[in-house]
Amino acid sequence: MPVATRLRRFASGPKGAGTWLMALSCAVMSLAATAQTPLATYEGPDRMQRIVAEAKKEAALTLYTSFAATDLPGLIPPFEKKYGIKVNVWRASTASVLQRAVIEYTAKRYEVDAIHISGPEMEALNREQILQPVLSPSYKNLAPGAVPQHHGWAATLLTVFVQAYNTNAIKKQDLPVSFADFRDPKWKGKLGIESEDQDWFATVVTQLGEEKGMGLFREIAKTNGVSVRTGHTLLTNMVVAGEVPLALTVYNYMPESAKKKGASIDWFALDPVVARSNAVGVAKKAPHPNAALLFHEYMLSEAQDALVAMNYVPTNRNAASPMKNVAIKLIDPNLMLDQRDKWNKAYDSVFGRRAP
Repeated sequence: MPVATRLRRFASGPKGAGTWLMALSCAVMSLAATAQTPLATYEGPDRMQRIVAEAKKEAALTLYTSFAATDLPGLIPPFEKKYGIKVNVWRASTASVLQRAVIEYTAKRYEVDAIHISGPEMEALNREQILQPVLSPSYKNLAPGAVPQHHGWAATLLTVFVQAYNTNAIKKQDLPVSFADFRDPKWKGKLGIESEDQDWFATVVTQLGEEKGMGLFREIAKTNGVSVRTGHTLLTNMVVAGEVPLALTVYNYMPESAKKKGASIDWFALDPVVARSNAVGVAKKAPHPNAALLFHEYMLSEAQDALVAMNYVPTNRNAASPMKNVAIKLIDPNLMLDQRDKWNKAYDSVFGRRAP
């Protein structure tokens, strides 16, 4: 698929927040020396020592990321302080990071060193041959599915979808034990869902068996109705207010945070428990490849506890995950890249148009 076509698809897709970037002038070329680092696939016992030494010579790196601005202080300054390497951050939506990276590489303008965005968009960057394969000893500690076979990127954290309910409106003993229980008419007028969770829907339906899963959700929507709302924060707040007694898709840390503040909300997780990954990768033509590789290693090891402190679910199994004993099914980035239109249409056909 042509690069321009791929980018327009992401810009208009369910996660395509942000404005389409104007094409950069091909006359503007990067003068920086760029190269792949052989240390990316080096597996000797002195690997980290060599990476640190070479990274310090480069002294800086440029990171493109969709990390929330409020979370960056917990990640970047500790890295800079420990290694003496300056991290220049360009932060935007996942779609905007994807667009900028592809446009720059198409124009042979090599400015980015490391990238950290959602899994499907990282896979898109790998397909465009923008990411360098890495062999890391940290991979053995990561959750299943965190590293694709091509090793072009590695998941650092998981955003887990859970179900949340208003504790004044619904008693814990009345909660469903499977998605099939939502067919009961007692749930009529009580259910809500986020408007752009097609990837969650595709994964759940696929796990249940496509025909069975589609039939189940069609029956739930037909029998009891599902209010479609835009934004996971909004949906969580509506559960707190009791306007939506039970939400089918919110991020795990949202109801947990509200609950700790005394709100009338709690959460549970029905099988299959689905998660969307965010991942880190090293640009193939990075101006500072060793510094980028060091940041890659940092995000998969030392930074994992910092991510937990921010209420993220880490991929490193040695970290104290809030979902430690839960079997989680990761969204397959290839599923959403290759079948995005199919699942967008399926989602809309089941749940209809969003509410204002």
